[in-house]
Amino acid sequence: MPFIETETSRTHYLLEGTASSPTLVFSNSLGTNLSMWDPQTAAFSKKFQLLRYDTRGHGNSSVSPGSYSIGQLGKDVLALLDELHLDRVHFCGLSMGGMIGMWLGANAPNRLNKLALCSTAAKIGTPEMWNTRIETVRKNGMKSIAHGVMERWFTPAFRAKDPLAVAACQRMVEGTNPEGYAACCAAVRDFDFREHLQGIRVPMLVMSGAHDPATTPSDGRFLTERTLDSRYVELNAAHLSNIEDRDEFNAALAKHLA
Repeated sequence: MPFIETETSRTHYLLEGTASSPTLVFSNSLGTNLSMWDPQTAAFSKKFQLLRYDTRGHGNSSVSPGSYSIGQLGKDVLALLDELHLDRVHFCGLSMGGMIGMWLGANAPNRLNKLALCSTAAKIGTPEMWNTRIETVRKNGMKSIAHGVMERWFTPAFRAKDPLAVAACQRMVEGTNPEGYAACCAAVRDFDFREHLQGIRVPMLVMSGAHDPATTPSDGRFLTERTLDSRYVELNAAHLSNIEDRDEFNAALAKHLA
């Protein structure tokens, strides 16, 4: 299992494809690991070197103590790129991963070619909501929230159509370390990029799920309207649009990266 080590963390990653191809980085949502991007690997592995990684506190990456920040998670990405000698990459992040993408777009634009922000927002939820969730998982564990998370992540139609995919995602949530999850909840809670979006200087695609209750289409349009070089696409999905509407997601991302 490949890892990179820093003074404060250990990041698990998976690098696939040929080094001569452009690199496309995928950044996962809260409560998942790098396998959430399995629906994208076949579609993009022929033209890109794919870099997937587990965000700090998730999957096989380390759970360092204390609350995290989106800036800290963005610096983890830069450390990973440095270790792998990747100068410039395309970056696609969903939800929390999209927030990381915003931070990178404003703070490290020289490391990015193109940026895709999916099912995300410049500000998600309220401090009270996140504090309640942090308290719940610390007291009752991840299984206590997993079913409710699936109801937000997928529409009723998709949950009936593909119960195996939903079950796999629920297992991801249930297997996430509660302290790592809580620390990343704090990062999302404290992130507010609404006044900083104009600082993003990277060509950007914004994708929102038409039925997403967490990061709504209006959140996606807000991102598009306040950045200089961006395009908006709306998908027939709830929150995990890369899974629920994978074909349209892949087509829109491929067009953006072409």
